[in-house]
Amino acid sequence: MKALVIGATGATGKELVNLLLENNDYEAVSIFVRRPLEKSHPKLTEHVVDFSNVASFQNLIYGDVLFSCLGTTLKDAGSKEKQWKIDYDIPAEFAAVAKQNKVKSLVLVSSYGASAKSSVYYSMMKGKLEEYLQELHFSQYIIFRPGPLIRENTDRLGEKISVKVIKFLNSIGLFKNLKPIAPSFLAKKLVKAPKALPEGMTILELNSILKL
Repeated sequence: MKALVIGATGATGKELVNLLLENNDYEAVSIFVRRPLEKSHPKLTEHVVDFSNVASFQNLIYGDVLFSCLGTTLKDAGSKEKQWKIDYDIPAEFAAVAKQNKVKSLVLVSSYGASAKSSVYYSMMKGKLEEYLQELHFSQYIIFRPGPLIRENTDRLGEKISVKVIKFLNSIGLFKNLKPIAPSFLAKKLVKAPKALPEGMTILELNSILKL
């Protein structure tokens, strides 16, 4: 299989790319990035692109599986409009071209609580993306909805606090459905999913991710 990856510079995306390169099921890996990843491997092709103009590189979006891991925080984006562009517009546009180019499988890293009807902006945005991608009718559409991620050396104070709080609550038997997981663990499940799961749409909440 040939894998396509967007979000390859993020915590999960970096782990995913490394695992794809090591996995014999994938003979080629193409990543699409704003800045060079400065990584070399015989199976790896790196495309430095302008995500504001996906049409300009649509001839490069060919493969078997698209892994969509692109996302940011409101703080890092600077505004809701800019976050929407990164978390919704780019993945949506990229996936639409991938479907047009006959990519069969789409694996999306979404979020716990994603729902187009949510009153929480982030959850609503992720839910709307899930719904839009469903309408593209990929042969296989896999949605991962993990809880908080344990990122080593993160500089996001809110993330550090939330992970510590949830770990404590987990230790006394509460909020098990929000158990934090490491990006490396999530990446292993992402790599496995296309071969392990059937065609059609599959939504994996935390318990299903842990069992995959």
